[in-house]
Amino acid sequence: MDNERIKKQIEFLKEIDKIKQVFRQTLLIDGTRHENDAEHSWHLAMMAMILSEYADEKIDVGHVIKMVLVHDIVEIDAGDTFVYDEKGYEDKPEREKKAAERIFNILPKDQADEIRALWDEFEERKTPDAKFASALDRIQPIIHNYYTNGHSWRKHGVKSHQVLERNKIVSKIAPELWKFINDILEDSINKGYIEK
Repeated sequence: MDNERIKKQIEFLKEIDKIKQVFRQTLLIDGTRHENDAEHSWHLAMMAMILSEYADEKIDVGHVIKMVLVHDIVEIDAGDTFVYDEKGYEDKPEREKKAAERIFNILPKDQADEIRALWDEFEERKTPDAKFASALDRIQPIIHNYYTNGHSWRKHGVKSHQVLERNKIVSKIAPELWKFINDILEDSINKGYIEK
């Protein structure tokens, strides 16, 4: 048994426990508190299982699940950058790459390379799996905002055209989900959850 390998794996698992302390702008659907990155990643994994039939291209659901489970680990160091925070996005790629180097390299090299490849694939959004994972990552906060009466939209003064612009890529990846998102966005405007 390779005791050093196990030590590195456990050290990584201990380190990523910190993701439970990275809170997002999105509230839980019941509105009681902000969602953390671990909850967000788990929710995306469940969405991948449940909504995979809406992918426009053939996808490997297991691969998508792996990607969404690792996609926000870098936020342990880099923090969660609110999607409509233009200033925060200026150095986001650098912060996240630096975090990826540190955190993933806690693992033995073969596993560090595997996790880094998943994260890179998600960030590049070129493969059908990465595109679908990215679509889910965009859809989930919209659903949460809808069911919390537009909490983070109202808090940050986000307008419906910003949400549409940011998420229009979903129309090419999962057209039926895009139609659903448009419907709830329209309903959100009608209910005053978000300004047109």
